[in-house]
Amino acid sequence: MSNEVDAFIAKQSSFLRPKLEELRQLIKSLVPDAEELVSYQVPCFKYHYLLVGFGVTKNSVSLYLMSRALAIKMKNELESLDGTVTTLHFAPDKPLPKTLIKKIVKARMQENEARASRRKK
Repeated sequence: MSNEVDAFIAKQSSFLRPKLEELRQLIKSLVPDAEELVSYQVPCFKYHYLLVGFGVTKNSVSLYLMSRALAIKMKNELESLDGTVTTLHFAPDKPLPKTLIKKIVKARMQENEARASRRKK
């Protein structure tokens, strides 16, 4: 666990912290070897390269996809959610779309693995 990530979560509003921890644990369960760090002032997971990040807005928890190409590829699946092209926002009082988050994280893992493989050649 990252002390920086723990500190980030601890500083957030009490109504957002449980959802942040839930999102964090979901990502960690998918990528247990990923390194946790704070980058761009938000908690991130690094798997070869930055994988995904998470943070908050005033009233929501955010997932940063860190891949415009993936966001465009998944546009139809993401259009019903709040957010921008590469950032999704989740209300703290509603369940996380875990299936979709898993799909995003796994796709980002594949992107990072492919990038790492290309760099080795």
